[in-house]
Amino acid sequence: MNWKPNREDKKPIYKQIADYIEQGISSGEFVPDSILPSERKLADILEVNRSTVVAAYEVLQSLGLVERVKGSGTRVSSDIWGLSHKRIPNWGRYIEYGSFLPNLPLVQRIRMETQDNHLINLASGELSPELFPIEQFQTILSNEPFIGHLGYDHPQGNEMLRKTICNHVEEYKNIKTTPSSILITSGAQQALHLIVQCLLKPGDAVAMENPSYSYSLPIFQSAGLRTFRLSIDQNGINPDDLLALHRKHRIRMVFLNPDFQNPTGVVLHLLRRKRILDLSSELGIPVIEDDPYSLTSFDGKVNSTLKSMDNNGNVLYISSLSKIVASGLRIGWIIGPTKVIERLADAKQQVDFGHSIFPQWIANQFLQSNHFESHIVMIREQLKHRRNQLIASLNDILGDQIKFNSPGGGIHLWCKVNSGINEYQLLEEALKVGVAFVPGRIFGSEKGFVRFTFGRGENDLIHEGVVRFASALRNIQS
Repeated sequence: MNWKPNREDKKPIYKQIADYIEQGISSGEFVPDSILPSERKLADILEVNRSTVVAAYEVLQSLGLVERVKGSGTRVSSDIWGLSHKRIPNWGRYIEYGSFLPNLPLVQRIRMETQDNHLINLASGELSPELFPIEQFQTILSNEPFIGHLGYDHPQGNEMLRKTICNHVEEYKNIKTTPSSILITSGAQQALHLIVQCLLKPGDAVAMENPSYSYSLPIFQSAGLRTFRLSIDQNGINPDDLLALHRKHRIRMVFLNPDFQNPTGVVLHLLRRKRILDLSSELGIPVIEDDPYSLTSFDGKVNSTLKSMDNNGNVLYISSLSKIVASGLRIGWIIGPTKVIERLADAKQQVDFGHSIFPQWIANQFLQSNHFESHIVMIREQLKHRRNQLIASLNDILGDQIKFNSPGGGIHLWCKVNSGINEYQLLEEALKVGVAFVPGRIFGSEKGFVRFTFGRGENDLIHEGVVRFASALRNIQS
C-alpha cells in the first residue's frame, strides 16, 4: 500500500482512508471476501492512530462495504455486488461533495428547535402567525372568483401581478418601473440565488455589510465568490470603505439592506445612499438592494430607496411580502434592467418552470384591495408595541447587562451582552430553558452579540422569553 493520507487536506484523515479503501473496492484492488489489514497494522502503515483506522472501518461498515467480526478482523463484504450486481451509493459522500453547500449546522439546529411549540421563538425572522391577514384572505377567496388559467404562466411571472407591483412600488416607494422590468420570485431568498448564480462567476469579489444576514447564507461560498465586509455604524456603511475595497479587490457587486438592516436595525443615511449611487456609476459596480422592511417604519415614513434614486439602472431591487404579509405566501420580486430580468427569468424557468399561479393570484387581489393599507397600519402598530415590550423587559430584567439601540422599524433587535459570554454556549443553555435567539456570529459579527426577533414573538410571551434568556445567562455565568 503506497498511498498515504494528505495531512494538509481539510478532510478528516479517517474519511480519506475510508474513501481510499472504497475506491479500491470499486476498482477491484480489494476483492470481495478478502481480508483487510488489521486496525493496528494499517495504522502503522499509514502512520496514524489506531482510533483513526477504527473510525474509517466503521464508516465502511455503515455503508455495507466491509464486515467486521471480533477475532476475525475486517474483510470486504462477500455480497457487495448483491445478486443483481448492484451497489448502494455512498450517499454520505455525495452529500459531502455536492457543490451546493448546506446551511451552517447552527442555523439548521435553530430551525429544527424552533419547530417545538413549547419553545418561545425569538429567533425566526418572520411575523407571528397572529399578524397574518387570514381573515382578509378568506374574504378574498369567498368573494373574488379565480380568474386565470392553470397552465405555465409568463416566464417573469403573472402579468396582472407585475402590473399591480408596478403600482404598488410607485405608490409606496416612489419606484417607477414597468412589468417587463419585474421578475416574480419565491421570496427574496430565491432572488438572491438567481442573481448570484447568473450574474457572477467563481473568484468574483463582492461586498456586504458587517454584520449581515447574507453572511449566514452559503450561496456565496457555493458560488466560489470572495466576500468582503463593510462595517456598519449608526448611519449604515461608509461609502469610502466601499471605494477602498474596490481599489484593492475590484469589487464586482455590493449587497445592501438599507432600511432596518438585518440584524442591526440600522437605517442607511440619505447622504450615504447618494454617495453609494455615485460610486456605483463611477466604478460600474451593481448594487443589490434588499428591501424587506421599509414599509414597517413605525412612524409611517418610508425612506427613499436606492432604486427610487437610481437614474442609471445600476440597482437591482429585491423585495417581498414575506416580512409584511405572510412568509408562507412566497411572493417576492426583482426590479432591474429588462435584459437582466430576462436572464434571471430564464434561469428560474430552468428550476421550476415559473411561479405557482394561486399565490400570485391572491397576492394580486390583496395588493389591489383596501385590505393592504389597513394591514400595513396594523403591522406597524403591532411591531412597535412588541419592540417596546421587548425593550422594557430587557431593561427591567437585565438592566446594564445588555446594550442595544431601539430600531425605528423592522422586526429585529440587535443586542450586545456585556458579560463576555460565549453566545453559542448561551444558546445551548437558552434552549434548555425554552427560548431561542440567534447568536450574532452567525451574521459575522464579533462575539458577544445576539439577535432577538420581536416580530415572531407572540405578544404575551415576549416578557417570559426574556425571563428565560436571563435565566440561561445566569446559568452560564455561575
